[in-house]
Amino acid sequence: MNVFVGEAATEQDLGDHESEDLSKNNQCEDSDILEKTLKEARRLGSREDPIKQDPSQPKGIILDMFMSISNSDVQIRSQQKGEPEFSQDQKLAMLIELYESKPLIFLERFRKVLSEEHLECFNHLSGNYTADYYCKEICKASHKRVDHTLIRNKRYAALQKLITAGEYFSDEQMRERDPLMYEHYVGQYQSEEEIMSRNSKDMSEATSLSTVLLNSCQEQALQLRLEAQRELEESCMEEEEDEDEEESEIESDEECSVNSEERALMREEFISRMHQRFLDGKDRDFDYSQVDDDPELDNLDIVNQDEEERYFDDEDPKEAEAEDSQTEDDQQTMDVKE
Repeated sequence: MNVFVGEAATEQDLGDHESEDLSKNNQCEDSDILEKTLKEARRLGSREDPIKQDPSQPKGIILDMFMSISNSDVQIRSQQKGEPEFSQDQKLAMLIELYESKPLIFLERFRKVLSEEHLECFNHLSGNYTADYYCKEICKASHKRVDHTLIRNKRYAALQKLITAGEYFSDEQMRERDPLMYEHYVGQYQSEEEIMSRNSKDMSEATSLSTVLLNSCQEQALQLRLEAQRELEESCMEEEEDEDEEESEIESDEECSVNSEERALMREEFISRMHQRFLDGKDRDFDYSQVDDDPELDNLDIVNQDEEERYFDDEDPKEAEAEDSQTEDDQQTMDVKE
């Protein structure tokens, strides 16, 4: 009996050892795949053939290209629905295989995530019409991103100057530029005393009868623009049921009753939106060419990084690239509103 138990135990031990060996072998195979993938990528990053690298070209530029693509959202290879996502090692292996076997397809497929520095990886395709075309497109996109950033920095510098000066971002001028936004964030929460105080201030600053008449005409024109903006906004909204409209009116009445802290927050939001509107180039009466084309602002070190990120971090890169093409449409929309 004891011998039988011993033999059974021995067989069980052998089975356990076999399972452990199999698990170790699988781990070794996975480790070997990763090591081979990285080794191949490093080899490509330092090889001389078929890419004719310049002596000044930093080693690992190809590996950097692979990593940039694998870390992006671009699809490397199509997958079936429900299929698990590719691992980083699998992505690198597929990129290496495609780059070596079909470099032109590689360039066409991933050109939108490549930067200008990665073009050195395609020197061996120089002279090929399709390759040269894609390389030029990559250069244009890279330069456009740089130009966009430069313009935004210039406008941010101009914004800081205008804020310091005070007049451009005064309540009066901001209200004049966008009466509907002012009414939404500030005007509707003002008391009758505050409105009367604002009007009396305009009267006190008038130095002649002609100035009084001019201010009156400007106020009437502003009210007409406000009504036009409201009508346009209402026409763009979808029709709702009567019950929903009644609820909306009740909520609107409740929103008008806010405390001083909430009013301060609404004012801050209004000012922030007006600042962003200026940066986006949507102040139609402002001559942006004086800022965008000013060479003195190219090397001006007045942009505080933390403050700049507060305005620019939420921007979608795709939206940034499309901003130039949308500016004209935005201005046309504003013309209709005003």
